[in-house]
Amino acid sequence: MHQHLLIDQQDRLLTVTLNRTEDNGVSDSMASALSQLLLNAHEKADAVVLRSAGPDFCTGRIRDAGPTPAAAEAYTRRDEYDGIFGSYQAMRGAKVPIIGVIEGRCMGFGTAIASLCDVSFASDQATFNIPEIGHNVMPTMVMSAVYDRMNRNAILWMAYSTDFIDAQRALAYGLVSHVVPQAQLDAEVMRFTGVLLSRPRPAILGLKEYLRVAPRMDEQGANDYARSLHSMVNTSAAMKKKAH
Repeated sequence: MHQHLLIDQQDRLLTVTLNRTEDNGVSDSMASALSQLLLNAHEKADAVVLRSAGPDFCTGRIRDAGPTPAAAEAYTRRDEYDGIFGSYQAMRGAKVPIIGVIEGRCMGFGTAIASLCDVSFASDQATFNIPEIGHNVMPTMVMSAVYDRMNRNAILWMAYSTDFIDAQRALAYGLVSHVVPQAQLDAEVMRFTGVLLSRPRPAILGLKEYLRVAPRMDEQGANDYARSLHSMVNTSAAMKKKAH
Protein backbone atom coordinates (compact mmCIF):
# COMPACT_ATOMS: atom_id res chain seq x y z
CA MET A 1 0.00 0.00 0.00
CA HIS A 2 1.11 3.58 -0.60
CA GLN A 3 3.05 5.31 2.17
CA HIS A 4 0.80 8.38 1.91
CA LEU A 5 -2.46 6.49 2.37
CA LEU A 6 -3.61 5.36 5.82
CA ILE A 7 -6.05 2.44 5.94
CA ASP A 8 -8.30 1.59 8.87
CA GLN A 9 -10.82 -1.25 8.74
CA GLN A 10 -13.46 -1.27 11.47
CA ASP A 11 -15.98 -4.07 10.92
CA ARG A 12 -17.64 -3.22 7.57
CA LEU A 13 -16.38 0.36 7.37
CA LEU A 14 -13.12 1.15 5.55
CA THR A 15 -11.53 4.54 6.26
CA VAL A 16 -8.92 5.84 3.80
CA THR A 17 -6.95 8.88 4.91
CA LEU A 18 -4.89 11.00 2.52
CA ASN A 19 -1.68 11.45 4.50
CA ARG A 20 0.73 13.62 2.53
CA THR A 21 0.91 16.20 5.30
CA GLU A 22 3.86 18.17 3.93
CA ASP A 23 1.63 19.78 1.29
CA ASN A 24 -1.73 17.96 1.39
CA GLY A 25 -1.37 17.18 -2.30
CA VAL A 26 -2.19 13.88 -4.00
CA SER A 27 0.48 12.38 -6.23
CA ASP A 28 -0.20 10.27 -9.31
CA SER A 29 0.97 7.14 -7.49
CA MET A 30 -1.34 7.95 -4.56
CA ALA A 31 -4.25 8.29 -6.97
CA SER A 32 -3.42 4.91 -8.55
CA ALA A 33 -3.22 3.22 -5.15
CA LEU A 34 -6.50 4.85 -4.11
CA SER A 35 -8.13 3.44 -7.24
CA GLN A 36 -7.22 -0.11 -6.32
CA LEU A 37 -8.44 0.35 -2.77
CA LEU A 38 -11.81 1.66 -3.90
CA LEU A 39 -12.36 -0.94 -6.59
CA ASN A 40 -11.67 -3.76 -4.12
CA ALA A 41 -13.38 -2.19 -1.10
CA HIS A 42 -16.58 -4.22 -1.51
CA GLU A 43 -14.68 -7.40 -0.72
CA LYS A 44 -14.37 -6.40 2.95
CA ALA A 45 -16.52 -3.32 3.45
CA ASP A 46 -20.00 -1.93 2.90
CA ALA A 47 -18.82 1.69 2.76
CA VAL A 48 -15.66 3.80 2.52
CA VAL A 49 -14.90 7.02 4.37
CA LEU A 50 -12.42 9.20 2.47
CA ARG A 51 -10.74 11.97 4.44
CA SER A 52 -7.40 13.69 4.94
CA ALA A 53 -4.90 13.96 7.79
CA GLY A 54 -5.16 17.70 7.13
CA PRO A 55 -5.16 20.52 7.75
CA ASP A 56 -6.44 20.60 4.15
CA PHE A 57 -8.44 17.92 2.38
CA CYS A 58 -6.38 18.21 -0.80
CA THR A 59 -4.43 21.06 -2.38
CA GLY A 60 -4.30 19.42 -5.80
CA ARG A 61 -2.37 16.97 -7.93
CA ILE A 62 1.37 16.59 -7.34
CA ARG A 63 3.76 14.87 -9.75
CA ASP A 64 5.70 12.05 -8.13
CA ALA A 65 9.29 12.97 -7.35
CA GLY A 66 11.88 11.43 -9.62
CA PRO A 67 14.46 12.09 -12.30
CA THR A 68 12.09 11.64 -15.24
CA PRO A 69 10.63 14.93 -16.52
CA ALA A 70 7.19 15.17 -18.07
CA ALA A 71 7.11 13.75 -21.59
CA ALA A 72 7.51 16.37 -24.33
CA GLU A 73 5.22 14.56 -26.79
CA ALA A 74 1.51 14.92 -26.12
CA TYR A 75 0.63 11.34 -27.09
CA THR A 76 3.20 9.98 -24.67
CA ARG A 77 2.33 12.42 -21.91
CA ARG A 78 -1.32 11.39 -22.05
CA ASP A 79 -0.47 8.10 -20.31
CA GLU A 80 1.05 10.03 -17.39
CA TYR A 81 -2.43 11.19 -16.45
CA ASP A 82 -3.90 7.69 -16.19
CA GLY A 83 -3.53 7.60 -12.41
CA ILE A 84 -5.73 10.67 -12.03
CA PHE A 85 -8.37 9.76 -14.58
CA GLY A 86 -8.34 6.18 -13.27
CA SER A 87 -9.12 7.40 -9.75
CA TYR A 88 -12.18 9.24 -11.06
CA GLN A 89 -13.35 6.06 -12.77
CA ALA A 90 -12.73 4.06 -9.61
CA MET A 91 -14.82 6.42 -7.52
CA ARG A 92 -17.67 6.16 -10.00
CA GLY A 93 -17.27 2.41 -10.38
CA ALA A 94 -16.70 1.38 -6.75
CA LYS A 95 -19.50 -0.96 -5.69
CA VAL A 96 -19.79 0.50 -2.18
CA PRO A 97 -20.62 4.13 -1.39
CA ILE A 98 -17.80 6.58 -0.67
CA ILE A 99 -18.38 9.14 2.07
CA GLY A 100 -16.19 12.23 1.81
CA VAL A 101 -15.12 14.27 4.83
CA ILE A 102 -13.91 17.69 3.68
CA GLU A 103 -11.91 20.05 5.88
CA GLY A 104 -9.73 23.04 5.05
CA ARG A 105 -8.88 23.78 1.44
CA CYS A 106 -10.20 21.56 -1.32
CA MET A 107 -8.40 22.49 -4.55
CA GLY A 108 -8.24 21.11 -8.08
CA PHE A 109 -8.03 17.32 -7.77
CA GLY A 110 -9.52 17.71 -4.28
CA THR A 111 -12.58 19.46 -5.70
CA ALA A 112 -12.87 16.70 -8.30
CA ILE A 113 -12.87 13.81 -5.85
CA ALA A 114 -15.09 15.66 -3.41
CA SER A 115 -17.69 15.94 -6.17
CA LEU A 116 -17.38 12.21 -6.94
CA CYS A 117 -18.09 11.07 -3.38
CA ASP A 118 -21.53 9.52 -3.07
CA VAL A 119 -22.24 11.38 0.17
CA SER A 120 -20.02 14.15 1.50
CA PHE A 121 -19.78 16.20 4.66
CA ALA A 122 -17.97 19.52 4.57
CA SER A 123 -16.81 21.49 7.55
CA ASP A 124 -18.31 24.97 7.61
CA GLN A 125 -14.69 26.15 7.43
CA ALA A 126 -13.93 24.26 4.20
CA THR A 127 -13.24 26.14 0.96
CA PHE A 128 -13.15 24.93 -2.64
CA ASN A 129 -11.58 26.09 -5.90
CA ILE A 130 -10.36 25.03 -9.34
CA PRO A 131 -7.01 26.86 -9.61
CA GLU A 132 -5.48 25.34 -12.74
CA ILE A 133 -6.07 28.10 -15.27
CA GLY A 134 -4.29 30.53 -12.96
CA HIS A 135 -1.18 28.40 -13.56
CA ASN A 136 -1.77 28.32 -17.33
CA VAL A 137 -3.11 24.77 -17.16
CA MET A 138 -6.48 23.98 -18.69
CA PRO A 139 -8.54 22.25 -15.95
CA THR A 140 -9.98 19.48 -18.10
CA MET A 141 -8.95 16.83 -15.56
CA VAL A 142 -11.19 18.39 -12.93
CA MET A 143 -13.94 19.12 -15.42
CA SER A 144 -14.10 15.45 -16.45
CA ALA A 145 -15.06 14.69 -12.84
CA VAL A 146 -17.49 17.51 -12.12
CA TYR A 147 -19.25 17.88 -15.50
CA ASP A 148 -22.24 15.80 -14.37
CA ARG A 149 -22.08 16.84 -10.71
CA MET A 150 -22.45 20.63 -11.02
CA ASN A 151 -24.33 22.94 -13.32
CA ARG A 152 -22.45 24.37 -16.30
CA ASN A 153 -22.44 27.96 -15.11
CA ALA A 154 -21.00 27.03 -11.72
CA ILE A 155 -18.22 24.93 -13.27
CA LEU A 156 -17.18 27.65 -15.68
CA TRP A 157 -17.31 30.39 -13.05
CA MET A 158 -15.04 28.37 -10.76
CA ALA A 159 -12.70 27.39 -13.59
CA TYR A 160 -12.35 30.86 -15.09
CA SER A 161 -12.18 32.82 -11.85
CA THR A 162 -10.12 30.34 -9.75
CA ASP A 163 -11.80 31.99 -6.73
CA PHE A 164 -12.44 29.99 -3.58
CA ILE A 165 -16.03 29.35 -2.59
CA ASP A 166 -17.21 28.58 0.91
CA ALA A 167 -18.90 25.37 2.01
CA GLN A 168 -22.43 26.75 1.73
CA ARG A 169 -21.90 27.71 -1.90
CA ALA A 170 -20.32 24.30 -2.53
CA LEU A 171 -23.53 22.81 -1.16
CA ALA A 172 -25.61 25.00 -3.47
CA TYR A 173 -23.44 24.00 -6.43
CA GLY A 174 -23.88 20.29 -5.69
CA LEU A 175 -20.26 19.65 -4.69
CA VAL A 176 -21.15 18.35 -1.22
CA SER A 177 -24.16 16.82 0.52
CA HIS A 178 -24.11 18.49 3.91
CA VAL A 179 -22.31 21.33 5.72
CA VAL A 180 -21.54 20.77 9.39
CA PRO A 181 -19.93 23.00 12.04
CA GLN A 182 -16.27 22.04 12.34
CA ALA A 183 -16.62 20.92 15.95
CA GLN A 184 -19.46 18.53 15.03
CA LEU A 185 -18.01 17.10 11.82
CA ASP A 186 -16.62 13.81 13.15
CA ALA A 187 -19.70 13.12 15.24
CA GLU A 188 -22.01 13.70 12.27
CA VAL A 189 -19.96 11.46 10.02
CA MET A 190 -19.99 8.74 12.70
CA ARG A 191 -23.75 9.09 13.10
CA PHE A 192 -24.38 8.84 9.37
CA THR A 193 -22.08 5.87 8.82
CA GLY A 194 -23.82 4.08 11.67
CA VAL A 195 -27.16 4.65 9.96
CA LEU A 196 -25.80 3.61 6.57
CA LEU A 197 -24.26 0.39 7.86
CA SER A 198 -27.54 -0.54 9.54
CA ARG A 199 -29.13 -0.81 6.08
CA PRO A 200 -29.17 -4.16 4.23
CA ARG A 201 -26.07 -4.64 2.08
CA PRO A 202 -28.03 -5.38 -1.15
CA ALA A 203 -29.79 -2.01 -0.82
CA ILE A 204 -26.52 -0.18 -0.09
CA LEU A 205 -24.91 -1.61 -3.21
CA GLY A 206 -28.04 -1.48 -5.35
CA LEU A 207 -28.64 2.23 -4.83
CA LYS A 208 -25.17 3.12 -6.02
CA GLU A 209 -25.35 0.68 -8.92
CA TYR A 210 -28.59 2.20 -10.18
CA LEU A 211 -27.36 5.80 -10.00
CA ARG A 212 -24.12 4.82 -11.72
CA VAL A 213 -25.86 3.20 -14.68
CA ALA A 214 -29.34 4.69 -15.11
CA PRO A 215 -28.37 8.30 -16.01
CA ARG A 216 -26.68 6.98 -19.16
CA MET A 217 -29.82 5.18 -20.30
CA ASP A 218 -32.84 6.43 -22.14
CA GLU A 219 -36.09 6.69 -20.18
CA GLN A 220 -37.35 3.21 -21.09
CA GLY A 221 -34.02 1.60 -20.29
CA ALA A 222 -33.79 3.35 -16.92
CA ASN A 223 -37.32 2.23 -16.04
CA ASP A 224 -36.68 -1.38 -17.07
CA TYR A 225 -33.39 -1.42 -15.17
CA ALA A 226 -35.15 -0.09 -12.07
CA ARG A 227 -37.77 -2.84 -12.33
CA SER A 228 -35.13 -5.56 -12.62
CA LEU A 229 -32.94 -4.20 -9.83
CA HIS A 230 -36.00 -3.69 -7.63
CA SER A 231 -36.94 -7.35 -8.03
CA MET A 232 -33.42 -8.65 -7.46
CA VAL A 233 -32.66 -6.58 -4.38
CA ASN A 234 -36.02 -6.78 -2.65
CA THR A 235 -36.26 -10.56 -2.94
CA SER A 236 -32.81 -11.11 -1.40
CA ALA A 237 -32.64 -12.77 2.02
CA ALA A 238 -30.88 -9.78 3.58
CA MET A 239 -33.87 -7.55 2.78
CA LYS A 240 -36.19 -9.86 4.75
CA LYS A 241 -34.40 -9.30 8.02
CA LYS A 242 -36.06 -6.92 10.45
CA ALA A 243 -34.42 -3.53 10.90
CA HIS A 244 -32.86 -2.95 14.31
